[in-house]
Amino acid sequence: MNKKKEYDSVQKMITSLLEGENNLIANLANTTAVIFERFELLWVGFYFVSEAENQLVLGPFQGPLACTRINYGKGVCGTAWKDGEGIIVPDVDSFPGHIACSALSKSEIVIPIKKDGKVVAILDIDSEKNDEFNQDDLVELTKICKKLSFLF
Repeated sequence: MNKKKEYDSVQKMITSLLEGENNLIANLANTTAVIFERFELLWVGFYFVSEAENQLVLGPFQGPLACTRINYGKGVCGTAWKDGEGIIVPDVDSFPGHIACSALSKSEIVIPIKKDGKVVAILDIDSEKNDEFNQDDLVELTKICKKLSFLF
């Protein structure tokens, strides 16, 4: 699979899905489906920031059951929220404090979605393969997250 070519197609598809539709849940649900199916991943989903509870709360996703809530600064998602930066984890067993929502997960990439400079949600993607994600994935998925930020 030529990932660059696939991302070009995914970017176009997501842009097309967003045109004329401003419903948060509908757009995030379709975005997860596009990424999940195109790249044949274990899990693709979003977590919403709940400042009142200081937690991330599960949003639309594709894949097996997921953790419903993640505390600020905990695991890969909570760390990406705290730091405000994307994280690539080649081997989840080597990430201190990794939260194993699925024993099948071997690698992960997490990208924060920001609105007015503040993290409002997290895109979380897991793979059953080690070293699934690289800097190219981070760049392309960050572009997708920036496209979605207008929804929040």
